[in-house]
This record gives sequence, C-alpha cells and structure tokens, in this order.
Amino acid sequence: MQDNAIARWISPLMAFCLSFIIIATLAPVTGILVERQIDFWLLWLGTMVILALPICYLEIALAKRSKTTALEALSSLTRDADASQRWRLVGWLAVVFIPFLAGGMLSNASQLLSTYTSTGLQTNLLFAGLAIAAFAISCVSRQIIVVLTAIAVIASIILANTAGSTLPEWTITPLMFGEWANATILALVASGLGMGIYWQSSLAVVKTEDVATKTALPIWIAQLLAVVAFGFFTAKAQIPAFALIFAVVTSAALVLQLAREQLAQRKINIAIQWLILAVTTLLWAIPSIAPIFNVVLILWGLAICFIYAIFVGWIMKISHLRKALNFKSEAIYNIWRIAVRIVLPLSIIVALISYFGQIL
Repeated sequence: MQDNAIARWISPLMAFCLSFIIIATLAPVTGILVERQIDFWLLWLGTMVILALPICYLEIALAKRSKTTALEALSSLTRDADASQRWRLVGWLAVVFIPFLAGGMLSNASQLLSTYTSTGLQTNLLFAGLAIAAFAISCVSRQIIVVLTAIAVIASIILANTAGSTLPEWTITPLMFGEWANATILALVASGLGMGIYWQSSLAVVKTEDVATKTALPIWIAQLLAVVAFGFFTAKAQIPAFALIFAVVTSAALVLQLAREQLAQRKINIAIQWLILAVTTLLWAIPSIAPIFNVVLILWGLAICFIYAIFVGWIMKISHLRKALNFKSEAIYNIWRIAVRIVLPLSIIVALISYFGQIL
C-alpha cells in the first residue's frame, strides 16, 4: 500500500521536474519564451490541450493495456493489432532518444557552467565531468533521484526570483506562423512525451486504477505548472544557475536510469545497455556537432510523437484502448481518438514545416 502511494506522486513530480529542465535546455536553442509574449503563451496553452493532453492519455492507456515498459510492450501491441514488426522501431527510437536527450541537457548545462566559472576548462571537458556524475547518480534509488531533482528545481526557481535577476516585461505581439513550431515543441518534446517515461513510471499505479484520467491528468497538470514556473525563471545569476546545473545532472541521471530499465526488461546484455547509453550521451562531447544535434533533438522528439499517434490512431484496433481509457462517455473517447488520429499528426507536420522555415 505504501509503495503504491509513493508511486502515485513520483510520476507527477517527475513530470514537473523533467518538463522544467527540458524547457530550460531547449529555450536557449529555440528562443522559447525569451520575450515573454502573451500571445505565444496562449498558443502554447492551446497546444497543451489539443496535443499534449491526448498523447499523455495515449501513454497511460498503452501502459494499462500492456502492463510493461514501452520497449518491451511494442512486441505484444503490434501482435494484438496484427501490425508489421516495423512499428516496434518506435520503441527503439524512443529508448535511444532518452540518452540523446540527456546528452543535450548536459551539453547546455556545461555551457552554463563555463559561463559562471573561471576554471579555464573547455566546455567538452566540463560536459564529460557532468556526464560522469549523471551516470554515477543513475545507479542510486529512483525515489532519491526524484527528490534530489525536485529540491534542485524548486531551489533554482526560488533563487532566480531572489538573487536580483530581472525578467523581461510581458508583451503582446502579432502571432507569427513560426511560433506554432515553438509551441508544439514546448508541449510535446519539452514535456517528455513520447519517450514512454511516464508510461514506465506509472505502471505500478495503472494496474490498480480503473480509469486512465486518475493517472494521466495529474501528469498533464504537472507539465502545465512546469511551463508556468519557467515563465518566471531566469538563469542570469550565478546561484540559480548552479542550482539549475545540479538539477540538470540529476534529471539526466533519472532518464538514463529509466532507459537502462527499459533495455534490461528487453533482456539486452548489460554491457550493451551501458554502451548504448554512453555512446548516445557522449556524442554531445564533440563541440562542432552540438548545434546540429540541437536540431536533431527537436526533430527526433517530434517524429516519435508522430509515429505513436499514427500507430495508435490508425493501426491499433478501435476497441483496444477504449477499456484502458474507460472514459465516462463514448463521445469523450471519440474526441480523444480524433485528436490522436488527425489533430496530432497534422499539427506535428505543420510544426515541422514551421520549424524548417525558421532554421533555413
């Protein structure tokens, strides 16, 4: 009973912390929220409702149906749907994306550390040090890592508002087409959706819950609060920056542990597990490639969400997730299914067009 109670707060707390940290990682790359534009915030809120909420329910529904982690579950899910084994590739794309994301987080943290220290060390050496620390912490109990991350995130938010940092004024500007990409990235990639980490962390709870809403909604609300908190955060002072760096390291450790657990459940040799995690994370140590990897990170994250939307919306049988979701009415289920089948894929395509328009 106590373990189940602990499991209930881990996923929402993870969602808040990881969303905040991933946003802090992607914000310098994409310019998200730099100017605190009210029109952009309203657009983001819309994407959280029509994109993030349906895919959050999608993850929990798949967890309820499969009762195992994402990488292992794709084998049974594709068999149930009489689908090609090629769809299992999305599980591998997601589990390899996790350490790649961890590397991106640590890369941006190493640049921030370089800004606020006078060690004279190159950024890639600072990155290596942070990566080693993250791998070491990933061997600690998950509950401890989540608590450490939460303390660091909350400390960085508090310190950012007490260390003399000033935030830009709120403004209202004309809504630009390019902002759709940033809002979608913020709602999907920066919320950690598509990787199966909330699916994975909620397994102990979903086995005992009768409806998906009891698990999915707290996660979504936590993601929502993380972005609101980021709107009042800046790392332009040394103390909040150091708190943020520590939070990034523990967050990276958390997602690395989750990826290793997925590989272990797939019965991958332990040496290969560590090799996959290490190589994918340490790719970011090459300074000249990091700017390209930031683009790859965003495109990769969106691609995973797109594939899951197509698989669940068009390949899986209609009845497979109805019982897992257990909505109060058929109308709500149909709205969710339309969102997954049509709204999500089209929105991601538009976001990709918009994003390419910004970078080209």
